[in-house]
Amino acid sequence: MTNEAMKFYVIRVQSGREEFAIEGLNRTVEKNKQQDLFGRILVPTEKIQEIKGGRKVVRNRRLFPGYMLVEMVYNADTWYTIMDTPSIGDFIGKEIQSTMIPGELPELQSMDTHEVERILRLQQTDGDEPELKINFKKGDSIKIKEGPFENFDGFVDEVLPAKGLVRVIVTIFGRATPVELEYWQVETV
Repeated sequence: MTNEAMKFYVIRVQSGREEFAIEGLNRTVEKNKQQDLFGRILVPTEKIQEIKGGRKVVRNRRLFPGYMLVEMVYNADTWYTIMDTPSIGDFIGKEIQSTMIPGELPELQSMDTHEVERILRLQQTDGDEPELKINFKKGDSIKIKEGPFENFDGFVDEVLPAKGLVRVIVTIFGRATPVELEYWQVETV
């Protein structure tokens, strides 16, 4: 059930305990019978692909660690529900006025619709395998941090995302030599 008065708000939570905060908020909402005041509660993630030990691994990575998005009607009841839930900190975008009366609710800035749509698109899984993200580009200076060429310096000659490899040019015995390494074996200098 969608309510026109529902908007998305960003809430600070304990980093690493985002799922626990969501479960706690869902329990509190159910206990208080406020299902009509709350919509989606989520921790924005994206699927990323990594290669570890020669195997492709797909995992979810939090886009904003320590934060969650809550779709809700903002009023005194929902404010106190959020604030009384364990592992939840405070709202982001809260306007504190020096003339605020104790017990009065602060003004909150909800998320813009286009921001919410962009984040929700990342959440959708369409069955496509995520692309491997390798944060190197041709010409980057690197240092090899693992393998037989450990501690050698060089530069990136080519990035091979389909294989999870980076072709690096290193100097061995005074000669420039291309070496293919897994992307996690090198770091930028």
